[in-house]
Amino acid sequence: MLRLLTFIFLGFVISFSALAQNIFEKDTSFTTHSAYLKEKKKYPFITVFKPVISKEIIVKPNIPFKNLGYRKLNLDITYPKKKSKEGYPVVVLIFGGGWQSGDKNMCQAQASYLAQNGYVAVAVEYRLSPEAIYPAAVQDIKEAIRWVRANAKNYPINPYKIAVMGASAGGQLAALVGNSAGERIYQSGANLYLSDEVQAVVDIDGTLAFHHPESEEGAVAAQWLGGTYAEKPQIWEEAAGLNHVNSQSPPFLFLNSSNPRFHAGQNDMIAKLNEFNIYSEVHVFPNTPHTFWLFHPWFDDSMKYVIQFLDKTLKDK
Repeated sequence: MLRLLTFIFLGFVISFSALAQNIFEKDTSFTTHSAYLKEKKKYPFITVFKPVISKEIIVKPNIPFKNLGYRKLNLDITYPKKKSKEGYPVVVLIFGGGWQSGDKNMCQAQASYLAQNGYVAVAVEYRLSPEAIYPAAVQDIKEAIRWVRANAKNYPINPYKIAVMGASAGGQLAALVGNSAGERIYQSGANLYLSDEVQAVVDIDGTLAFHHPESEEGAVAAQWLGGTYAEKPQIWEEAAGLNHVNSQSPPFLFLNSSNPRFHAGQNDMIAKLNEFNIYSEVHVFPNTPHTFWLFHPWFDDSMKYVIQFLDKTLKDK
């Protein structure tokens, strides 16, 4: 009888696990390749920037940092092979995709570029809207930041110098994460004794406000935020990075395409940062698609701005 009950219990656990992993269907509509096919019609000269393969950098993919019970979230770490006594500054990379699609593999080119320039790049997986709505993604990214600090001794990491960098929805998340250090609503998971504060933010074409005169967010944002603005006005305001600027906000770098809708609230945020004497800079790439950061001829210039900004805010202090 005991053996029978054990088999039944194990069968239930296995069935529950299988069910949990299939409660959502992963959205694979946004990839580097799909973005290329879309944009090459208007910009036939573009090419995809691929990760640089170098003996000078080390890549450790798919390291679990969060256990959801039915599955784990992973991150990829890319760092210089050369030893560093103090450890290298860290850049946590957040992919885009409308909070519903995308993958951390889309950050590989940026990660290799950062590692070649003396940074540890950490590309993070986070839950998308088909699996979990706001604030799950924010909580996942903050847990990844705490994981980085908890594991600093295992990698050449300087836990006191961490930046977040994201593009599109990833840029929105980077701005929100950067401005909301220690906020209770986003505290969830492991290593809560450690800080989720970051020392710099790079926002590439990520909106700063969901409900704003400059914003055009609609159904995709509503899916992530759990309803329309009419249904969830408090959540739409709460999820906006603009509404969390404070005296402890970090320096910001904004890299903009020629599509103004993705910069909603940016001028207002810069004005707020200026009130607190917090450094920020903006660079605009004329005549570019929203996904310009993925392609030549803009990848190199965008990353040069990133390195200059990070060197100034993280390495020169």
